[in-house]
Amino acid sequence: MSTVVRRVLAMIPTLLGVVVCIFLITRVLPGDPARTLAGENADQSVVDKLREQMGLDQPIWQQFGDYVVGLLQGNLGYAWHTGHPVAQDFATRFPATVELALAALIIGVLIGVPLGIVSAMQRGRLADHLTRVVSLLGVSMPLFWLGLLVISFFYGTLGWAPAPIGRIADDVNPPTHVTGLYLVDSLLTGDGVAFASSFSHLIWPAMVLSVGGIAIISRMTRSAMLEVMGQDYIRTAEAKGMGPARVIGGHALKNAAPSIVTIVGLELGQLLGGAVITETIFSWPGVGGYVTESIKANDYAPVQAMTLIAAIIYLVVNLIVDLSQAIFDPKVRNA
Repeated sequence: MSTVVRRVLAMIPTLLGVVVCIFLITRVLPGDPARTLAGENADQSVVDKLREQMGLDQPIWQQFGDYVVGLLQGNLGYAWHTGHPVAQDFATRFPATVELALAALIIGVLIGVPLGIVSAMQRGRLADHLTRVVSLLGVSMPLFWLGLLVISFFYGTLGWAPAPIGRIADDVNPPTHVTGLYLVDSLLTGDGVAFASSFSHLIWPAMVLSVGGIAIISRMTRSAMLEVMGQDYIRTAEAKGMGPARVIGGHALKNAAPSIVTIVGLELGQLLGGAVITETIFSWPGVGGYVTESIKANDYAPVQAMTLIAAIIYLVVNLIVDLSQAIFDPKVRNA
């Protein structure tokens, strides 16, 4: 417990630094939110009135103080371009981002880990070279290009995918709200129609978003497996006549798990904070598209809130990953 407390306390200075940075960066960006909201042809008196309502007429230090006080009270600010509190907008959009990120992570693990194992077991052979090429392409391929290619080919040419708009078809009612995750809610309520429709809308953006994760997870799995396979206990297990499946599953993969879990956890934080491009391309109603709209409108509060929440998620995931090492490594557990 003391370890958890120390790690949580160590997160506080990082969060303070994030708060200061995101506040200052949003204030030095070009553009006037009040002018954007009022319109280019609006009178200056209207713009000045809006600036007063938005608190932009106050000194920077006072704006920062009001921002920090609001955060301590759980107030993420007001989204002027939607006319709603940021917390309310996030509550309706964040489940969509979580569902997309989790689906992409599951795909990344299911494909990346086996690819990494095969690559390690076939080191220097054709399978290894092919996997390395695929990983290199996955890391370097732009998501916006891949997303447009998927839409053009699978929807436009083959007609295999539904229209890439939203989380569910227009003629299908969303499942009864339980968690906000359409696939989970449709399973919990037994709504097969909603499940099929939401799955068909989810799979393609999730596949696109998972490409980078597949590449990173497969490379890390390969490196971890190669390091473990060179250990004495692996050679001892092989000398005892254990089959490859038992050696790999019972010894090598178990001892390589800490490195794999670490990269998977970090990838989850990356996916939650970096789904903006994919959500925009596929018109996915998540936080990413919401932040994009906020940037276009020069609306500070949603951008600040998303950056802060992404930082918190990343820190929490890192904490969970570090604590999970005790499950796999007795040295950490007994420290």
